Amino acid sequence: MSTLSGAPRPDGPRWLNPSTWHLRTRLVLVAMALLVAICGAVGLVSYASMDLFLTRQLDSQLEQASRRATEFGRPPSSLPSGRPDPLEARGQGAGTLSARILGSKVSSAGVLDADGTRATLSAEDKQVLLELPRDNRPVDRSLSNGDYRLVATATPYGDVIVTGLPLADKQNTETSLVWTMVFVSLGGLALIGLTGTAVIRRTMRPLEQLSEVATEVSRLPLDAGEVALAVRVPAQAAHPGTEVGSVGHALNLMLNNVSNALEARQESETKVRQFVADASHELRTPLTAIRGYTELLRMTETFTDDGRKSLARVQSQSERMTALVEDLLLLARLDEGQPLKLADVDLTQLVIETVSDERVMAPEHVWQLRLPDEPVTVRGDAKQLHQVLANLLSNARKHTEAGTIVVTGVMLSSDGSAVVTVTDNGPGIPPEFQGRIFSRFARADAARSGSEGTSGLGLSIVESIVHAHGGSVEVTSRPGRTEFALRLPVARSEVR
Repeated sequence: MSTLSGAPRPDGPRWLNPSTWHLRTRLVLVAMALLVAICGAVGLVSYASMDLFLTRQLDSQLEQASRRATEFGRPPSSLPSGRPDPLEARGQGAGTLSARILGSKVSSAGVLDADGTRATLSAEDKQVLLELPRDNRPVDRSLSNGDYRLVATATPYGDVIVTGLPLADKQNTETSLVWTMVFVSLGGLALIGLTGTAVIRRTMRPLEQLSEVATEVSRLPLDAGEVALAVRVPAQAAHPGTEVGSVGHALNLMLNNVSNALEARQESETKVRQFVADASHELRTPLTAIRGYTELLRMTETFTDDGRKSLARVQSQSERMTALVEDLLLLARLDEGQPLKLADVDLTQLVIETVSDERVMAPEHVWQLRLPDEPVTVRGDAKQLHQVLANLLSNARKHTEAGTIVVTGVMLSSDGSAVVTVTDNGPGIPPEFQGRIFSRFARADAARSGSEGTSGLGLSIVESIVHAHGGSVEVTSRPGRTEFALRLPVARSEVR
């Protein structure tokens, strides 16, 4: 499943998806992971080296202790002359284990305590000694009083002397090494994490500036009107000598190009608007003359039936062209941002008057009103607001069949704005046309039936006038219901 933008939807929380993390976070984590790997490798090598060194040292001590036990032990009275007793060997250190094995039995065994006394071994310990390999190679075994490094040496007398040294000192040394490595590594990780975060954040700051600039530009209304594209990447983040600086420099070049293009577009639009305004203004005089002379001819001259029809056609087309010129001139004035003639306008009364005019023009339609009990007053230009309502009602009349119900309503919304709706139960507007319905000269006469031609400027004038009043207009349509909704800020006296 994908989102509306086409990107894959992450599964689970956002922080569990590495692709959504900040780049600096990933860099810090990668650096930490590498440091953990390095510390682990160093720790393993150090531990292995220390273990090898301590094992060799212990084996050397064990070899000396075994030699003393087999060569320098004093023979007890119960043993044949010349057979030393390993328990009586001189020079053995505290903790040394000594034992004699005769056949399959341990004849004597003990561990030298720090005070010089001998501690006996348990039956389980003796069984461990009996199972030792008798090849004079040291091995590690666990006894009841701890771990030992043991070696079994066969003597010329037919018995076996077992000598052992405790592994406690070696294990304590290795444990201290492990904890030292752990604490040093954790301290290094914390230091590298904090330092790396600060350094990476500082290094990534130019990228954040680039993102801020791009975001700010993306929010600018670049589609129409005069646009001041003054935002640029700061000079310190646009130095072409670095990778990030090269991106910033390229972004500034692109913004310069876009700014020049916008200025050229605005200049072109200004010229077109000026031309439209001038042409519309100049056309008013000849059109007025055409209409005047047409009326004069009708009143003073005698025409055949065909001549009267042709003269009526000339008058009709001149009136239509006059209306088109007036619409173009109004749009040009709105584009120039000419100030409105503001006054308090009673929307309720305005709707009643406009609907009454349309009812006279199209009695075959059903005109209905939905008005509040109290007047709704807005601050605006009464003449232009009347034209907005007239255009919407005329649009509903022209594009629907006779008998269509057209409902005009006024109400106050919860957000404090005045809402005017014009709703009809006609065939509706095609979805593909709804997105450009407010564009100039946009027409979809084939979609909504009607006999009267249109210039495609009516809804453009509606949108321009409503926007000039600080409001908004939107359309929703489906077969059987089309609604235009105007939102206008109410006058201060209406705000509760």
